[in-house]
Amino acid sequence: MKQIIQSFKTGETILEDVPAPVVKRGCVLIKTTRTLVSIGTERMLVEFGKANLVQKAMQQPDRVKQVLAKIKTDGLKPTLQAVFNKLGQPLPLGYCNVGKVIVVGEGVSDFSIGDRVASNGQHAEFVCIPKNLVAHIPDNVTDEEAAFTVIGSIGLQGLRLCNPQLGETIVVVGMGLIGLITAELLVANGCRVIGIDLDPNKIAIANKKGIIGINPREGVDVVKYVNDATDNIGADGIIITASAKTDEIIAQAAKMSRKRGRIILVGVIGLNISRADFYEKELTFQVSCSYGPGRYDDTYEKGGIDYPLPFVRWTEQRNFKSILQTISTGKLDVASLITERIKLAEFAKIYSNISNQHSIASIIEYPEDSNPADTIKVVDGSFSAGKGGIGIIGAGNFTSMTMLPVLGEIKAPLYSIASAAGVTGTSLAKKYNIGKSTTDYKSMLTDGSIDLIIITTRHNEHANMVVESLKAGKHVFVEKPLALNKEDLNRILEVYDGSKTLTVGFNRRFSPHMQKVKQLVGNVPMNVIATMNAGNIPANVWVHDMKVGGGRIVGEACHYMDLITFLTGSKIKSVCMNAMGVNPQVNSDNASILLQYENGSTGVINYFANGSKSYSKERIEVYAQEKTISTDNFRLTEGYGVKGFTKLKTNVDKGHAAQFKLLVDRVKTGGASLIPIDEIVNTTLASFAAIESLVKKEWVNI
Repeated sequence: MKQIIQSFKTGETILEDVPAPVVKRGCVLIKTTRTLVSIGTERMLVEFGKANLVQKAMQQPDRVKQVLAKIKTDGLKPTLQAVFNKLGQPLPLGYCNVGKVIVVGEGVSDFSIGDRVASNGQHAEFVCIPKNLVAHIPDNVTDEEAAFTVIGSIGLQGLRLCNPQLGETIVVVGMGLIGLITAELLVANGCRVIGIDLDPNKIAIANKKGIIGINPREGVDVVKYVNDATDNIGADGIIITASAKTDEIIAQAAKMSRKRGRIILVGVIGLNISRADFYEKELTFQVSCSYGPGRYDDTYEKGGIDYPLPFVRWTEQRNFKSILQTISTGKLDVASLITERIKLAEFAKIYSNISNQHSIASIIEYPEDSNPADTIKVVDGSFSAGKGGIGIIGAGNFTSMTMLPVLGEIKAPLYSIASAAGVTGTSLAKKYNIGKSTTDYKSMLTDGSIDLIIITTRHNEHANMVVESLKAGKHVFVEKPLALNKEDLNRILEVYDGSKTLTVGFNRRFSPHMQKVKQLVGNVPMNVIATMNAGNIPANVWVHDMKVGGGRIVGEACHYMDLITFLTGSKIKSVCMNAMGVNPQVNSDNASILLQYENGSTGVINYFANGSKSYSKERIEVYAQEKTISTDNFRLTEGYGVKGFTKLKTNVDKGHAAQFKLLVDRVKTGGASLIPIDEIVNTTLASFAAIESLVKKEWVNI
């Protein structure tokens, strides 16, 4: 299918061939008929992409601080590689989509094949959208009108926060598309509306809709005008939909507001607020979040769990329905806002000069004869069965920034890559000369050219994909963790017969630093202390969800359980874990884990999320037979009391390169798994035992 994407690195906007998405549980697959271009939002993205590195840095000073901190801990070269990889990732454009449902996913009952729907889908011929972000279109609303649903909901949410009353005076600053819709909704609500903009064409449109349009460039003092128009009372509410870097807009909003007035920010402006202006009038200021409650909440958007209406009257989807209803009744006229209609193939007419684009609303029309293909050929190439052809499931940060650079460098036979939406997978396929891009990972399981399946998806998908891949007779590499619970682990062991390799991404044991430590201490009882200065991850990120990410102990601290097992040459026999916090079971990422090994060794894993990012991220200390060896961030290993060894210094090397080189060779030539299966199972069970120990407040035996 065709999809409009943009490069953050160059700012180039292209119409890309990508595989169509496969419908997921709780979603519907939509064949697009129309999309609306949000000129303001998409202009910002394109202009940011076209900016040089210095200009990009000036626009995002917080990111610059993160980069500088990463340079201190990881070094210059790895940091620059990470930055350029991030900038090289494609960005799908668009969020105002209309089309027909062609496939209904499992768990969806509100939609049927053939339904006309509006959603926040992108500029693509086919989109897969969760059910809570889709709304039915009334019969008397055209596809073009329905394309305004989502962008109209952005204005509606700002209006709801403003809580306008019949007869109030509301000022809307910025008469772009969102501003015009917001103002017209306010008029329908019985308000006197004053619209401010610098574009005379937009002011003319506003006046036709019953909005009092003011253009400061015509010599009008907007603050004085509003105060005069309200008998020096001031506006009851001000909704800012403009996009500007200046602080003048917020200052003027405060000056033209009445005492205890409401100021709502929908757009993007400078926010150096004068305390005196807000203090004297006791002004209320609130930032509106996109199109309503539910936005950025995975439970609502992806999980499909709705907020109960008696407690949350207006959600994203209910706002969608409200806009469509208002269009249907004729109270909101969006058809008059359409400036141009462009065929998808002619998209460049909009994006080639978007910085100077004066269109209010551009509609993209989609071909009727397109068909969804979930796999596309990216480059020429073929692999014979048994020659080690690789299929990759997952195209996230680990795949793009860590794994593929290594596999590309060793010229691994990359045959196919699967990604959920198809965009990132296709981009990576082009960059690393991967033969195919697909959105249906199951097609890899029956492909005789693929011998090794690499799984780098979210943690809750690992076990099922491992089972499916082993059943299909494939070698398997899965990023940690192998499974999130004992039931899933047992399902894997039921199908694993040792005829194919099963490797978990415990890469640290393959680091030259850990290989050197192992060589120096041998298989003797020892004490190992491993400290991970992991850094904070917000509580709403999927990693913390026990059903999706498994938490950071099962999902990440397992790395160190495997590493200490490798160093001691023994398996874990019991675990005890303590975590900080009032309710540590909810979020156990500040924890200390004690490990007892069968050969008498002990391990301590300190997994902390509350440390400084300027301090080293990882540190390992080994004490054995009057020797002490320490490794700092996999860059420097120093020995004390070790004859013939002082230190080993490298760039940051956590073992990824050695791990994947050994894996590719092993698949081609045969042999046992890189990590013994009994050690993989022991580490996995130990990670479960750590959580059990926290709950029971006692040692847990493996």
